[in-house]
Amino acid sequence: MTRTVLHIDSSARSEGSVTRDLSARIVARLGAETVLRRDLAQGLPLIGESWVEANFTPAADRDTVQRDRLALSDQLVDELIRADVIVIGAPIYNFSVPTALRAWIDLVARAGRTFRYTEAGPEGLLRNTRAIVATASGGTQVGSDIDHAMPYLRHILRFLGVTDVQIVAADRLAIAPDASLAAAHSAVADLAA
Repeated sequence: MTRTVLHIDSSARSEGSVTRDLSARIVARLGAETVLRRDLAQGLPLIGESWVEANFTPAADRDTVQRDRLALSDQLVDELIRADVIVIGAPIYNFSVPTALRAWIDLVARAGRTFRYTEAGPEGLLRNTRAIVATASGGTQVGSDIDHAMPYLRHILRFLGVTDVQIVAADRLAIAPDASLAAAHSAVADLAA
């Protein structure tokens, strides 16, 4: 049984969202003891110059303003580190991920916390973590040349150390909605808890 799931939704739609439905089904399937919930629909702050300055200041040298600037990022990183499984609802918008999900990634990809630099290159620090991405699209076929969302998420998760990444896709919903949803629901039912 999974101990802790971090459930992230990034669809701009609060009602009628396929990825919200799929991610909720996945979380229910996993039967976790603890579910940490993060809905990105209201947006997250974008990183800026003062955030970067605070992030690159050694923790012991940060002043109160810098610590405050990083407080949300620290909280998001703590949630990520705590999770055994990350479930991400990630619709494909304009061939990529929603802006809110990209902002979350910028806030959690932190040198020294979720990855580190070594002589051999970057090394992800989130070991023994599994990720399941629930995605949906109107016309973009997952895995096709125009799908820039799923390769990007796989790359980012690997960069952070998450190598066990599964995709549950309801793609091309504008073309074959019934078959696409049936395949996605079947994939959820087949997930190992």
